[in-house]
Amino acid sequence: MSELEQLEQRVLGLSPEDLAKFRAWFIELEHRLWDKQVEADLAAGKLDRLIAEARAEFKAGKAREL
Repeated sequence: MSELEQLEQRVLGLSPEDLAKFRAWFIELEHRLWDKQVEADLAAGKLDRLIAEARAEFKAGKAREL
């Protein structure tokens, strides 16, 4: 049995309370990893084109401020 399959079995065996705690932890982990990826993409200039397009649309009146 692979490590992933073992993990899946362990998760399936959690009590409802522990499953809720695990779910909350996992969602927070996903958010942190997403933030880290966005920060890396921003630092690498991967979002520059999108930022420029959004600013241009805003200046042209095609977008509104949130």
